[in-house]
Amino acid sequence: MAVQTETLSRIHILREVYQQDYHSAMADRVLDKLIDLERGKAQRELKEYREILDSFEQRHQMPSELFYERFQRGELGDNADFFEWSAMYDIWQAVQERLAKLSGAFLQ
Repeated sequence: MAVQTETLSRIHILREVYQQDYHSAMADRVLDKLIDLERGKAQRELKEYREILDSFEQRHQMPSELFYERFQRGELGDNADFFEWSAMYDIWQAVQERLAKLSGAFLQ
């Protein structure tokens, strides 16, 4: 947690400096590269979780989106496999959201 707080503090400092009309081509390149690396990592994670979801879908003959809706409504019971599938779907969605933010970083 301390490392995360320190990182956020450093990012905040850089933001404040940039808001005061400071510009650094090197910092821009480093940030672009960092975002690019994180986007690549998220894409690999997305592929990995998609493969896991595909396995559940094949095993239960149901798309993950439908499963998740039905599971959240309590229609499918409390099979341990369903809890794992639900957790994987949550993670997959979170990675999708992170990837969307990282992909949109260059559009802003």
